[in-house]
Amino acid sequence: MIRCLVVDDEPLALDILTDYIEKVPFLELVKATTSAFEALSLVQNNAADLVFLDVQMPELTGIQFLKIINGKCCVILTTAYSQYALDGYELDVCDYLLKPIAFDRFYKAVSKVQSQLAPVSSVPQAPERPASTAPDFIFVKTEHRIQKIYIHDILYIEGLKDYVSIFTPVERVITLQHMKKLEEVLPNQRFARVHKSFIVSIDKIESIERGRIQIGDKIIPIGDTYRDSFFKKIEDRNI
Repeated sequence: MIRCLVVDDEPLALDILTDYIEKVPFLELVKATTSAFEALSLVQNNAADLVFLDVQMPELTGIQFLKIINGKCCVILTTAYSQYALDGYELDVCDYLLKPIAFDRFYKAVSKVQSQLAPVSSVPQAPERPASTAPDFIFVKTEHRIQKIYIHDILYIEGLKDYVSIFTPVERVITLQHMKKLEEVLPNQRFARVHKSFIVSIDKIESIERGRIQIGDKIIPIGDTYRDSFFKKIEDRNI
């Protein structure tokens, strides 16, 4: 069992990582705290094997924290700012998670830590994550907050350069994100990339006609690049 400590000055970020840790059988949460000094005390007393560490904190930055503990335990950096990645890797962090953090990316990072700790701690190998543990929601960063969106509510996603709009029956959520990243995070059997600018929820499709998909009042084109893979996905559902 890998003992985990979460350090972040944002309570919502603590809640997300706490929830993810509870989903993984070989992880155990020791503490989730907004205080870098409390976390530092726990690490110095050997209370944790792995720290999820935010970079920008008011009391003590993540980089300062890393320099103080000097490799005493494994560290995964968590931040919304990719420019800190180089500093983290120079200080030998195990991984770097960019917010908003998807569960599959989180699982990949902790599996890497498990492999590193296994020779000395005899941690058993993690079983493959069953499909049933896949999250039923995602968190996306909007202009003023991190917003939770249930996957079953998503109708379709429209991309424009570095921004995407996620449409649900009640709202449109705009986030600074790439279509490719969302395509990787969303369940493959439930969503399909049908155009360079569109991902659709398959079970929300009302009709398909002349290379166009209708979802509610929206007509979505099917791009030539994605046509074959899309129709192959829905082929098994045809009667």
